[in-house]
Amino acid sequence: MAKIKGAVEVDVLHCKGCELCVHACPSNVLALSKNVNEKGYAYAYMQNPEACIGCASCAYICPDGCIKVYKVKL
Repeated sequence: MAKIKGAVEVDVLHCKGCELCVHACPSNVLALSKNVNEKGYAYAYMQNPEACIGCASCAYICPDGCIKVYKVKL
């Protein structure tokens, strides 16, 4: 059986840094960037990508729909 790894894509331009996705992630994959987007918000990014299990909890909780989760077979 193939192993599955997750990959998170964040729409940096529309992310407002609410941190809901950071707290919803059971694997502690996401964090807020120290950089800011064009609107002045710190945005979410994959700090620990190898830990992503592709559960999509972050995408479900995002109020602005800024997150897409992909599952990749290894």
